[in-house]
Amino acid sequence: MRKGIVVTAQPGVEELAVRAEELGFSSFWVYDTPMVHGDPFVALGLCAKATSRIKLGVGVTSPALRSAPAAATAFASLNALAPGRVICGVGTGNTARRTLGMLPTKMAELERFTASLQDLCAGRPTEYREGDRVRDVRFLHVGPYVNTTDPIEFLVAAFGLKAAAIAGRRGTGVISFGLLDPAAWRAFDETRREAAKEAGMPADVDSYVMTSMRVLRDGEDPYGDAARDAMGHIALALLTFAADNPSFAEGLDEEERDAVQRLLDRRGTTATAQDRHNVLYTNYLGRIRPEERDLVVPSLVDKLGLVGTRDRLAERIAAMEEAGIDEIVLQPVIDPPAEMAEFAELTA
Repeated sequence: MRKGIVVTAQPGVEELAVRAEELGFSSFWVYDTPMVHGDPFVALGLCAKATSRIKLGVGVTSPALRSAPAAATAFASLNALAPGRVICGVGTGNTARRTLGMLPTKMAELERFTASLQDLCAGRPTEYREGDRVRDVRFLHVGPYVNTTDPIEFLVAAFGLKAAAIAGRRGTGVISFGLLDPAAWRAFDETRREAAKEAGMPADVDSYVMTSMRVLRDGEDPYGDAARDAMGHIALALLTFAADNPSFAEGLDEEERDAVQRLLDRRGTTATAQDRHNVLYTNYLGRIRPEERDLVVPSLVDKLGLVGTRDRLAERIAAMEEAGIDEIVLQPVIDPPAEMAEFAELTA
């Protein structure tokens, strides 16, 4: 099982990227959430200049954030700084759109956007549309400006089978967040492979999952403060999504739905308030505050985080690998250098 690191985009992340490369991690990622974190391309540009081997990923961008030409220019420019080391994750913008109080884009738009990025970043023309006006576009500034020669790795963000099928049709890998269930990944892999076969696309591509980890010490409570601090940002991300999307919350168990309601109450908003996005996403994917630990109920620890003894974690990682996951991408939030070193040792 390969291993990677994901952090929030901000100046200074290049120091973590250097350490991740030294520890043997395969990839280093930043989130693309403009109203919550810094710019991913600025952050990874710094990382590109400070490293020489590790892959650099954006997880994930969306057609709602940038036009295809603008996004392709950013990725191809990064590819000029780190040739052949760039990973482009593409999704519907569940977070990036909701932080604006908007809905994510449709699956059809995700597929068109992914195809356009693949074409442009490979130096091919693509169709560009604004309303009823359609034109073929291509890079006019090549040479020292952008790199369309070295390949960029593309991934589609998936939480369901429709996105996995898009990945298959586009010949991309899959990336997901907090989804550790091997059964779900086997379904993703089967759906993606079937779609790839029908479309004549390559089936042997990589799958990534983003999560967090806590290696339990002897006698440590798996639901104690240390475990909740280590993976609570993943749990709060799910609760925030549920608070912003009542139909999703209906599928949670009673204890989890209660946590969603308590989150809304503490943020002083409701699931239907027009301005709820302004309070729900504060400190999003940052280390949780101590007063919010109680929202991280045991079922969320079990579902969303890698929490357990060394032996138990090794078993879970092996099961995930067997289900089709090629790389686990960890977000450290307490002591990133120490957590990175521990993760590197665990999966060596």
